[in-house]
Amino acid sequence: MNERWDQTLPIESAIAGHSDALSQVWVGVRRWVAVILIAHKPREADLEDLLQLVALQVCRKVHEVRDPSLFKPWLRTVTINIAREQGRKATRKRAGMLRLVGRTRNEADQIGNMQLSEDAKRVLDAALSLPEKYREPVLMRCQQSMSYKQIAEVLSLPETTIETRIARGRRMLRETIELQTKQELEAYEKHGKQRTRTIRVGGA
Repeated sequence: MNERWDQTLPIESAIAGHSDALSQVWVGVRRWVAVILIAHKPREADLEDLLQLVALQVCRKVHEVRDPSLFKPWLRTVTINIAREQGRKATRKRAGMLRLVGRTRNEADQIGNMQLSEDAKRVLDAALSLPEKYREPVLMRCQQSMSYKQIAEVLSLPETTIETRIARGRRMLRETIELQTKQELEAYEKHGKQRTRTIRVGGA
């Protein structure tokens, strides 16, 4: 994958309203935008739909960017906001549907995630719960197999910072999953002891 930011894109002309330049800019940044969306969108959201929403917002609002050098951070903010808004919409829609059938949100999450293996779901949920500065590079590295250099280019950060954040993010993931596993084992053992006592009492 090539998610490097193309410095030759005619951003100034796109901001000025030239449609050909705007089309060229979008083609050049589309994969970069996709990577940001993947790190922030809800699992059930369609990537192509979100890309179309970002493209529409760019067409409508790009003229508000006052300086071409600010286009990249502006686009990143637009992309993240669209991904998060999609997540909020999905949550509201799910809650509304659940009320109709008398289910809780947790029950819906269990049903919606049945296609994921339990281990994969656990890791993904833990990754999505990481603080943003760790979540983005970890997901880019693990889900998209991007290099440290590519991630550094996308996030406009030094490569050494990316390496540090991914290492810390992975350590946080391991600690979270180990804690969850320990809690599940303790709960299982507690349940087993209670069941054993029940059987003994019943058989006495």
